[in-house]
Amino acid sequence: MAVIADIADAVVAELNAGDFSQPFPAARCYLPKFDLAEMKDLHVTVVPRGVAVTSGSRNHNQHDYQIDVAVQKKLTTGDNGEIDALVSLVDEIADRFRLKRLDNLRAAVWVKTQHEPIYAQEHLDQMRQFTSVMTLTFRMMR
Repeated sequence: MAVIADIADAVVAELNAGDFSQPFPAARCYLPKFDLAEMKDLHVTVVPRGVAVTSGSRNHNQHDYQIDVAVQKKLTTGDNGEIDALVSLVDEIADRFRLKRLDNLRAAVWVKTQHEPIYAQEHLDQMRQFTSVMTLTFRMMR
């Protein structure tokens, strides 16, 4: 299997083993498409995004793997409290990976988390759905 898929699977395992304020099953996929009716349940989707390879040493290259983690849910009220709880969950997920190695793939080290914008305003406006996508970057020397 491709290394980026192995890293994405390790991220899924880490999420599914975690203790978060809201329960969810995380899943890996390449094309996350869901019907709006399915979104009444919380979805956490892990998607391989990209890799950057640079020189690391004479014998190894530095591989920075980007993995997207999406948190999505159709809102019931759309009030600040409901959205605040989802934003907090996204923060918990980001905190789970900061400054650590993946349990199922110890060679992959967290480098950074990018999370901009915090949520998709157009999804809130047009579909009453919370959508937040963060990109986790893990480094491996190979």
